Amino acid sequence: MLPNVDIKNELLKERANTVNEENLTAWIADIFQQVDKSRAEILQKLNDASGGNTTNQFDIDNIDSQSVFHISQIEKVCVTYRLRFLDTKYFKGEYPEEAISAITNIEKQHNTTLSGFKIIAPSKLFVLKEADDPLLFAPIGNGYYYLIHKWGNDLNFFRKFKYWPIRNEYNFLLFSVVISILGTWLTYSIFSKEPNPSYAVILFMFHFKSMIAVAIFYGVASGKNFNKYIWKSIYNKLN
Repeated sequence: MLPNVDIKNELLKERANTVNEENLTAWIADIFQQVDKSRAEILQKLNDASGGNTTNQFDIDNIDSQSVFHISQIEKVCVTYRLRFLDTKYFKGEYPEEAISAITNIEKQHNTTLSGFKIIAPSKLFVLKEADDPLLFAPIGNGYYYLIHKWGNDLNFFRKFKYWPIRNEYNFLLFSVVISILGTWLTYSIFSKEPNPSYAVILFMFHFKSMIAVAIFYGVASGKNFNKYIWKSIYNKLN
């Protein structure tokens, strides 16, 4: 009977043909040194990345069609969920090993060196170290971006509705009108004993102007702005 083959032993024999056992420790140390150097270089690029007009060369045969997005699509999602799309040098979160590995693998697949990284994340991740659905991109050119890796937690389902009133001026105006009508109805039903259209109109105008005034005061004082103006801004307060 022929003995079974132990694959590990076969691997050890094959390694012995190329690496002297006396130099094995130095060989392993060199491997980890190269890995650490490669990781450090990628992290340095992420921390220094400035998108600008950077483009990367990708191999069309190795492109994942599910990972290519246009800036207009990115903008719409960022405005809807009040997210930022900024250079990774502004990102304060930590990069998981999977993200580093994803960059390394894509660089090998496409025989290129990536640069100009950008990231989609909630504003707080550009000032605090938290994990909440960041997406890492590299620019392709002509307004297109390649999704490198996604990590962290998914966004809360209600985030879309939470920030709907401040998505743009139109939404805020409509929201203010609806809230003012509800406020008018509540006040009118409590204090008015008999129908009086003029009184209702005056109450509505009072509620509407009060809400607009408070919103403007709060927005200016806290440095907030509408979603459509902050999604790629580094100057508005990151909140």
